[in-house]
Amino acid sequence: MEKTVAVIGGSGFIGRAIVEKLTSEGARVIVLCRNAEKAKYLKTMGVVGQVTLVAGNALNEDDLETVIAPADAVINLIGILAEGGAQRFGALQGELPARIGALAARHGAGDVVHVSAIGADANSPSKYARSKAEGEAGLKAAFPKAVVLRPSIVFGPRDSFFNRFASMAMLAPGLPLPGGGRMKMQPVYVGDVVEAVMVALGYRTAPKSVSKSLRGGTFELGGPDVYSFRDLMGITLRAIGRRRMLLPVPLPLMSLGAVFAGMLPNPPLTVDQVRLLAIDNVVGYDAKGLSDLGITATPVSAILPDYMGCYRPGGQFARR
Repeated sequence: MEKTVAVIGGSGFIGRAIVEKLTSEGARVIVLCRNAEKAKYLKTMGVVGQVTLVAGNALNEDDLETVIAPADAVINLIGILAEGGAQRFGALQGELPARIGALAARHGAGDVVHVSAIGADANSPSKYARSKAEGEAGLKAAFPKAVVLRPSIVFGPRDSFFNRFASMAMLAPGLPLPGGGRMKMQPVYVGDVVEAVMVALGYRTAPKSVSKSLRGGTFELGGPDVYSFRDLMGITLRAIGRRRMLLPVPLPLMSLGAVFAGMLPNPPLTVDQVRLLAIDNVVGYDAKGLSDLGITATPVSAILPDYMGCYRPGGQFARR
């Protein structure tokens, strides 16, 4: 086990895939998560003792230092889509990356990889996007050689995008199209995001064209195709073999509904998320991306049908 890698927030969708890949590469993995009991499945991804789970709060300095101090590399996956309780954009996405970078520098970690999001912008109308930009800037100031990865919508088994709308289509007569569904997205396969992390950590050789600028670089990760939100709803319905109406909903009306939905303990939609829906989520024209890392982007059509089967009439084993 040549390298010890700390994964901050490693029990989620992307974290699970990263931990699995790291263990296959022989790394010793230390995962900081809020509930170690619920994350025990991660331990089965390696041999005995290869994966260590630490239950703790990423905002607690002692908990954070416990996992970073022995690590050769650090991956930060902490992120939230909506604020609730003690989980605030400013603390988790704005301030935490800088603290992680400072601890990594203090304890001599060789690499830091920070998974942010396309759309991180200090001038965005969205608090989510502004906090993402603040986090990136703070991390680069504390650990200048950190690699920042900005994925678009990430898809794959257990994703929260296609699975969410497929589940909705099983019960609802129609699917909503925010703002008419014109927003552009560039879904990226979770396996490609993991490969980008592997390149950033040195498990894969970066192309010569980017090898010198890899450390300290920012890369926007998107798939090979750009779709409108309407397109993606149509793709979802075809993958699950169901017909549903596609219902355009004006963004002002969604914002009004989000005011009330945001009062729920686990809001399905917030006003800040509606602001994000007005902005395209695609790789920037001059941004470095997957191809610069030597990765061929995987199309949605190659992966989506494999895990949408459970939503089809009669289930995944029914005849199509």
